[in-house]
Amino acid sequence: MSDREHETYDVVGIGFGPSNLSLAIALEEFRAKDPQNEINALFLERQLSFGWHRNMLLPSATMQISFLKDLVTFRNPTSSFSFIAYLHESGRLPQFVNNQDFFPTRQEFHQYLEWAQARVADRIAYDSKVTSIRLPPGADAERADRLRLEVADATGRTGRVVEARNVVISTGLVPSMPEGTERDERVWHSSEFLEKYHRADPGELRRVAVVGAGQSAAEITRFLYDELPHAEVWAVIPSYGYSVADDTPFANQIFDPGAVDDYYYGTDQTREAFWRYHRNTNYSVVDDEVIRALYRRSYDDEVRNVERLHFLNLSRVTGVKRVGAETRVSLQVGPDAEVRELDFDALICATGYQTMEPTGLLGELDRHCLRDEAGRYRVERDYRIVTDPEMRCGIYLQGGTEHTHGLTSSLLSNIAVRSGEIADSIISRCVERAAEPALR
Repeated sequence: MSDREHETYDVVGIGFGPSNLSLAIALEEFRAKDPQNEINALFLERQLSFGWHRNMLLPSATMQISFLKDLVTFRNPTSSFSFIAYLHESGRLPQFVNNQDFFPTRQEFHQYLEWAQARVADRIAYDSKVTSIRLPPGADAERADRLRLEVADATGRTGRVVEARNVVISTGLVPSMPEGTERDERVWHSSEFLEKYHRADPGELRRVAVVGAGQSAAEITRFLYDELPHAEVWAVIPSYGYSVADDTPFANQIFDPGAVDDYYYGTDQTREAFWRYHRNTNYSVVDDEVIRALYRRSYDDEVRNVERLHFLNLSRVTGVKRVGAETRVSLQVGPDAEVRELDFDALICATGYQTMEPTGLLGELDRHCLRDEAGRYRVERDYRIVTDPEMRCGIYLQGGTEHTHGLTSSLLSNIAVRSGEIADSIISRCVERAAEPALR
C-alpha cells in the first residue's frame, strides 16, 4: 500500500469511552441532518469490547449524576440516543419513572452506554491500540494536512496504519497508587477491583484494607463488609473520616455548561477560586447515603460488641511488602503519625487517578504543540491544542484540560455539550477545507 493509499479520515478518535462515544453520536446526528457533508470518522479502542469502569459496577451502586446528563440530552434533547430513548426501547420507562429517582444504578447506565455504542459500531475498531501519531513520511508541519497513526492489536503487532485530518485523544485517566506500592494479586487498584475480587477465594480474605477517602473507597468498604461476613474490613482514610459530596443546587452550577466559559475566560484568581471552593463537589468526597450506611454498620458492630469494621483516620500508607501469604502494610496513623504495621490478605487502593497525559503518544508532534508558563498544553476553547500556526491538523483533548476548562473537562456532567463543541469545531474545519479549492 502506498502512502497515498492509507485509509484517510476526517477525524480519528483515540480511545472509546463515554466521551468519544458521545462525539461519535454527535457526528452521526450531523450526518443524518446533512448527508451531503458527511464527516468520515473512525474510533480506535484498545479494549476487546466496550467497557466503562466495569470493575466498579458494584451491586446497587448508583450514578452520581442525573440520568439527564447522558450522552446527548444537554446538546440535543430530542436525540434518539438519550437515556430516556434507551429505557423506552428496553420497555422499562414506566418502571423507571415509578422509581421517582434521578440516579440510575451504575449497572443500568453501563447497559445504556453499551446500547448506544452498538448503534455506531460501524465506526469503531476494538483491539486497536494507537502506538504513535506522527506526520506522514516526507511531510512537514507546514504542508501536512494529515496525521499518520500506527495501530497495534493486543499482541503488540502493528496491523493497521490510518491517516486523519483531526484526532481526538480520549485515552482515559491513569490509575494512581500510593508511592512505592506496586500492584499484584493481593494489592489492587479500585479500577481492577471486581476482576481481582472474583479471582480470589473469599474464604481466604479474612482481613482486608481499603485505602482512600473518595466514593470508590467508601463503596468498596461497604461491599466487602457485606460480602465477607467473616472478615475484618479496615478503612485507611487520609482525612478525618469521609467528607460528604456537595450536590446542592447552587454548588452543582459548577457543572453547568456555562461554567466552562467562566473558567476558561476567567482570571487566574477566578480559576483558583473555582478549585478552592468547589473541589468538594467531586474530589475525595462521598455521597451522603454511603457515608450513613457505613456509619450505621459501624454503630451496629458496637451494639453487638463485634469488631469487624475499623476506621484509621488521618492515615497514609508508607510501604507495602509481602510476608508469606499476607501483605504487610506500613502506616502512619493519627494526628501523631504513629508508625504501625498491619498484615492483610488483600489491600485495595482506591487512590484515584492521574489526569490523561498525551505527550508520549504525540512523540515528535509534541514540539509543534504550544505550552503555557507551567509547561501545560495551551488549549483552545473548542478543546483543540494550540499548535504552531502553520500546522493544519487538529489535535483535540477529551480530558487533561482541567487547567483550561475546569472541573468538568473529563467528567460525564458536561459530556454532551463538550463533545458537541468538539464536533462543531471539526465540522467547521472540514467544511472550510473543502471550500479552499473553490477560493483559489
